[in-house]
Amino acid sequence: MQSYIFLDLDDTLFQTLRKCGTDANADDPKLAARAYLPDGSPNSFATDKQQWLWEWLERGFKIVPVTGRDGLAFERVVLPFQEEVVLNHGAVILNKQREIDPVWMSGMLKRLPAYHDKLLELWALVEDYCKQQSGFNTRLVVDFDITWYGVIKHVDRTEKTLQQVLGAVIKEHPSILDGSLYWHLNGNNLAVLPRIINKESAVDYLIQTYRQQHSDLVFFGAGDSHTDAPFMALCDYALIPRNTQLFKTLSVSG
Repeated sequence: MQSYIFLDLDDTLFQTLRKCGTDANADDPKLAARAYLPDGSPNSFATDKQQWLWEWLERGFKIVPVTGRDGLAFERVVLPFQEEVVLNHGAVILNKQREIDPVWMSGMLKRLPAYHDKLLELWALVEDYCKQQSGFNTRLVVDFDITWYGVIKHVDRTEKTLQQVLGAVIKEHPSILDGSLYWHLNGNNLAVLPRIINKESAVDYLIQTYRQQHSDLVFFGAGDSHTDAPFMALCDYALIPRNTQLFKTLSVSG
């Protein structure tokens, strides 16, 4: 039986040094650098347990990264992925040769224009609000020459501050209320996305592809956030790191 795991990266397989523990430092022999900034400095690390997890997965699974990272940020992850890759929260799929999946991209490009003006309209309001405050950083994510979605961060790195712009501008916007756009908040990351961009749809596309290639399959999904849950629900088994957004939600509901 062929086994696949659809694997979120940040906060699942590695995380920033700050999230590795109060006493963590980059020289700790128990930590391994897993991703780097554009200047070459390490900014994401795997704990000893996460290193063990990777080694275990490598032995028995075909590993498919499912990440919010764009193409350049994914290239700065130093792990030997060999299968397809889902980027930009599901907007882009790369094949094993790291070329754009033409069928998936064609479908995206046909549907995306219906959401583009709505995204830009809401984003203008977001930028106006953030300019009147202090510490906000806003960015429209452009990858492969296409504008996909928007991201907001704050220098204090807390969800509480990001909830201010969420409540003031985003939650009650007509394009959010009618479902054309949706938002996602996890840590110091608030994203606003067209509804066609989601990890679940991209993973479902790959599952159907793999089913055409193999007769006996088992699928695992691993992730830390609310937006990972839908793609994990497509799988036979789910893996959730402790003390993450999704873990805490399930712990409370249980």
